[in-house]
Amino acid sequence: MPAFAKGMVSDGPACLMPVMSRETVYILQAYVAGRGKALKAEPQVGCKTAEEARRKAERLAPLRLGVVAFAASADIEMGDYDENPVILFKAGQLPPPWNED
Repeated sequence: MPAFAKGMVSDGPACLMPVMSRETVYILQAYVAGRGKALKAEPQVGCKTAEEARRKAERLAPLRLGVVAFAASADIEMGDYDENPVILFKAGQLPPPWNED
């Protein structure tokens, strides 16, 4: 099997480029009080579905200063994430860009 058939695309006989494997990731981000009036981000929680991310955010909202659940297209291997995530749920105090309407 040629090398480009396993995750590589051939742009000619001497040029092989990796195939970008994009997938949708669902993330829950919560915020607690930091120093002064600052918000401190807790570790992000990855979820399997949009519905799971939204439900977890709704349950966590009364317990944190702010929460946001979002979906983003990402190439996990390259660490490349979409610059315009889709907000699934948000509540409370949030830092930019989440606090923009």
